[in-house]
Amino acid sequence: MNVAMFAHTLLGAFVVGFFPSVAAAHTVYRDWLLAEDRAWKTRQVWRRFHSAWRTELKPANLFGWFQAAVGLLLLFDYRVMNWHATGVFDYALAGVLLLAIVVFVLFFDMSWVLRAHYAERGSWVVRASLAAVIARPLCSVMLAMTAFLTLWVWYNWPGVMMVFGLALPFFCTTMLVCSFARLPGVPRPQEAARSRAVSGR
Repeated sequence: MNVAMFAHTLLGAFVVGFFPSVAAAHTVYRDWLLAEDRAWKTRQVWRRFHSAWRTELKPANLFGWFQAAVGLLLLFDYRVMNWHATGVFDYALAGVLLLAIVVFVLFFDMSWVLRAHYAERGSWVVRASLAAVIARPLCSVMLAMTAFLTLWVWYNWPGVMMVFGLALPFFCTTMLVCSFARLPGVPRPQEAARSRAVSGR
């Protein structure tokens, strides 16, 4: 998955290829989790990824660059307030912006999983993702811990980032959202495994 994301990001010269790669990775993980047979070959993963990447070229870029603009604006405002704070109000506002950044990271994680599961408009995904972040606190806490742990591992062992890239944290967030967000119409991975075991008998 990391190789597929890297190759397709380069195929789109990063600007066009990155967010479709993010969407394609979540689509492949979704399909794999819900598949009857999870013994996927490399060729099957690559073909599904490439098909999803081509389909997502326009919608994923629109959705992803919108998120990027919001995220950069929050980071810029936080930097300005944090470095140029002169009073209690400025520090309080910087704290609010930091909280907004944390919520945005959770929203980012949630939104791409929801996009992969539901064929809905971007506005619906935004509303549903924000609602899920608030209404599923356990899932949100686990997503936040995963994001922190990912950054900590990358900082201490940069080789992990080189080998697995974003593919590993995307897989973890997909598993967490499917397991704890209680998405309508989406069976939990453990429930899907039990149903496959029963049908196998």
